[in-house]
Formats: sequence, structure tokens, C-alpha cells
Amino acid sequence: MLALQRRGVGSAAIAATHGVSHNTIRTQIRPLYRKLGVTSRAEAVAVAERLSLLDDAAL
Repeated sequence: MLALQRRGVGSAAIAATHGVSHNTIRTQIRPLYRKLGVTSRAEAVAVAERLSLLDDAAL
């Protein structure tokens, strides 16, 4: 999900792509943000990039 968010894809579009609700995506993102110690999408992507958690092939 972070790779998609990195490309600017919104939660609603991610949900539609995966056939789940927007709330499901939000529920799955919340613990990820908590583990990364962030509160926003931009922070999450920045931290994930810094920690090399995102595959450049996902661009």
C-alpha cells in the first residue's frame, strides 16, 4: 500500500483496486503508520524510503 501511496494513489483508489472498502484500507494503514511513528502519508513514504522499505521497481 505504501508503494501505491508513494505514487500518489489515494486510499479510495487502492480500495477499489483490491476490491475492499475505503475503511478497510484505512484500518490496515493505521498500524503501519503507528509502527513507522508517523501520522501522515507523506511522512510514512519518507520514512519507508529512508529505511529502504519500498522497492524501486514498484514505481
